[in-house]
Amino acid sequence: MMNNIMVYEFDTLTGNSVGIKGADGVHLIPNRVYQWLEDRCLRAAEKGDAVWLRLAQRRGCRVVQVTSFVGVIRAPDGYQIEVLPKVGKAIGGGYSEARELLVEMLSCLGGFRHIQTDSAKLLARRMPLLEVFISEFLCAVEHVVKRGLRSDYREQQDNLFALRGKLQMAAHLRQNLCRRDRFITEFDEFSPNRPENRLLHAALRCALAWTASQANQQLARELCFVFADIPTSDGPDTDFGRVCLDRGMAHYDAALAWTRLILQGESPLTGSGDHRAPSLLFPMETVFEAFVAKHLARQLRSGCTLRAQARQFSLVRHQGQNWFLLKPDVLVQDSGDNRLVLDTKWKLIDSLNANRSGKYELDQGDFYQLYAYGQNYLDGQGDVVLIYPKTDAFAQALPVFEFPKSAALRLWVLPFCLRDKRLLLPSCGSLDACFKPQSPAD
Repeated sequence: MMNNIMVYEFDTLTGNSVGIKGADGVHLIPNRVYQWLEDRCLRAAEKGDAVWLRLAQRRGCRVVQVTSFVGVIRAPDGYQIEVLPKVGKAIGGGYSEARELLVEMLSCLGGFRHIQTDSAKLLARRMPLLEVFISEFLCAVEHVVKRGLRSDYREQQDNLFALRGKLQMAAHLRQNLCRRDRFITEFDEFSPNRPENRLLHAALRCALAWTASQANQQLARELCFVFADIPTSDGPDTDFGRVCLDRGMAHYDAALAWTRLILQGESPLTGSGDHRAPSLLFPMETVFEAFVAKHLARQLRSGCTLRAQARQFSLVRHQGQNWFLLKPDVLVQDSGDNRLVLDTKWKLIDSLNANRSGKYELDQGDFYQLYAYGQNYLDGQGDVVLIYPKTDAFAQALPVFEFPKSAALRLWVLPFCLRDKRLLLPSCGSLDACFKPQSPAD
């Protein structure tokens, strides 16, 4: 029996196919796994925390729907649900290409910039996503081992045969009154038993228990042997609070980023307050934003710089305080002056649906948001841009949008090609002041 399933964002899961067999985007999973997911939904809803999963109905039957969080959901019995980017449906290539794309996009996200993209994409063609993640984690730990495990001084107290450090007189007299060959002392010992190494060892044990890949199992065992003299972390949350990546420990970054996901069993969702998602899940909006920001910088003209998540202005002031911070995803500057405001949206739009009711599937709220950015960051003059993933239904820039009351402010809706890693500019050349010229083939 298969122990994993692949789905796209916003697909639905059910434990009973009666009544909805053959419905588009509905996947049958073991009933025990469905019950676990439904329980998670209900618990999250009680806490107002239902972000990554939600209850829904299809043809009158109750189902669980995944949302815009991608990665791996791992049930307690080991059953895995791979949630892949929905753009895989639109650009072709199916689950395999969607998985490769996700691995490449994750390499642009914060602590995962160290992903060995080429090797990970190669693994993604033939291995479940969880195995790819475990392989990347093991490679990161192997890198730490090759660079050397860091030790630190730990304060210890022991009853020794020789005086070492500071004699603890009260305890010594209590316990060693008749033992002249013993000394209760307090001393510092230089040891690899520090929080970072304990966390890595604990994560290695988890990875060894999770993986079904022979190559991953072998490497995990070899690495566990290296950590054999270091205890596993008894309290990961406490040890994470004690992590101190001081001088000479930059090589721990990637391994600890994976360790946090593996050990805590939950990943913080960027931009969602205290919401947390189970297993190895990532918010696709954030992943897309990081991917665009990384590759967009290569298209800028000399002298232009890219600034991510600018926060210079707020929407209003109230009683001397700034309310509703305006944070565009990308701000392009030239000699310190704001030139262009861009915001990414992980949504599939349709350039053929241009009628008044369809409006290309665009969201009115996004236009309000970009208008506010333009008024504050550009003083109401210049260009603001909405960026969506390129698909067959949206392969070139839409005609410019104009604001009747702000004639000097223009809004562009542009596609970003995930395969070529570049933004497709309007052919009229209106944005050429910020971007390098594109070849005729583009």
